[in-house]
Amino acid sequence: MALAMAGQGATAETLDSALARAYAGNPTLNAQRAGQRANDENVPRALAGYRPTVSASASVGVSHVSGRLGAAALAEGGAGAIGRASEQTLVPGTAGLSVSQTLFNGFRTDNQTRQAESQVLGGRETLRNTEMTTLFSAAQAYMSVLADTATLELNRNNVEVLEEQLRQTRDRFNVGEVTRTDVAQAEARLAGARAQVSLAEANLRTSIATYRQVIGVEPRQLAPGRPIDRFVPGTLTAAVEIGLVEHPAILSALHSVDAAEAQVKIAESSLYPTVSVTGNAAQVFDQQIANTRFFQGSIVGQLTVPLYQGGAEYAQIRQAKEQVGQARLQAELTRDQVRAGIVTAWGALEAAKARVIASQAQVQANEVALNGVREEARVGQRTTLDVLNAQQELLSARVSLIAAQRDRVIGSYQVVQTVGRLTTRFIAVPVAQYSAKQHYDQVKDLWYGVRTPDGR
Repeated sequence: MALAMAGQGATAETLDSALARAYAGNPTLNAQRAGQRANDENVPRALAGYRPTVSASASVGVSHVSGRLGAAALAEGGAGAIGRASEQTLVPGTAGLSVSQTLFNGFRTDNQTRQAESQVLGGRETLRNTEMTTLFSAAQAYMSVLADTATLELNRNNVEVLEEQLRQTRDRFNVGEVTRTDVAQAEARLAGARAQVSLAEANLRTSIATYRQVIGVEPRQLAPGRPIDRFVPGTLTAAVEIGLVEHPAILSALHSVDAAEAQVKIAESSLYPTVSVTGNAAQVFDQQIANTRFFQGSIVGQLTVPLYQGGAEYAQIRQAKEQVGQARLQAELTRDQVRAGIVTAWGALEAAKARVIASQAQVQANEVALNGVREEARVGQRTTLDVLNAQQELLSARVSLIAAQRDRVIGSYQVVQTVGRLTTRFIAVPVAQYSAKQHYDQVKDLWYGVRTPDGR
């Protein structure tokens, strides 16, 4: 591509390096990664259902009793004990440990674990989709800055040409070769060209702001952008077949179906009996008599069989089954959307290729035409307006060529994105790869700990 920012040198930013910056630092992508790391924790949460719960308890207090002995004291102290004052202060306390283990809960834990794993896999595909969207946005931002920079330069150059044209027209007017009308036409075109420069500057500022938002730095010395045709499938049919198999949106939707089916099993577990065992051990001090203590221990097995719970559990099961149907329909809708996106992107790429060829021919023809019109105007066979029109047509053709070249590059990225392959790994962007699986492996079997793997 011919698009490039002026002043590029050895330190010029390339499209690949811009994609690498976006991959490493884009806040939207990093937020999705953080969300996926949080999603990973659903698996150890589900696995906790297989593990025992252990709790310790302790209590201590003060108990003071005072009064006089009644007739009941005769048996121990004789008649002399009647009416004698009695006082006792106790410090009762207990220390205990309780362990509870679920032995069977209607396969709830099994299915909650499967559901969490499906959600993790679906989240990874969503993360991959976000990566592709981010990289495509970065490519768009990069090419837009290049195209808008080139368009601004063309418009500035057009102003210089029209200023010279106006000067020559005024000179010819002063010697009587043209009329005041010719001067006014040149002045009007110059004013319009200056307005186009202002518009082009505004468009470039907008593109630079988008570049900064997506890629994270200000654009400086951008190298030409080139299409990634080597990653584009050979035919539209091949592109559709690849997209329907590999696109992360489809894979994420299929994992959502798996999670919905697991939810049906989870709801059905409320109809099953549950079996658990609980062990308790406690040391008791000074409960009734000072300086006494005793040990209590127990192991209790419990079986709970649900008979009727008001009907809510049946509604939850029916609801979960309907949600499975919804998830399957959503997966089909996603397939249709992916297919339509591939066809649209393919058509846009083919159109951009044709536009580049046609625009190049148009520019060449307009250059020849402008030179001819200028020569004819010098001998009086063309008017000033004819020259101005020829200049405008050449400018329009050059701007169209720039837009076509931009669309040609963006179109190739869009096709690769719509088939599900616009990732840094597939298109070989030189950047350290983020592994969602690494965090999952670090946390899935943790039994305790409040620090995240990165130390927070």
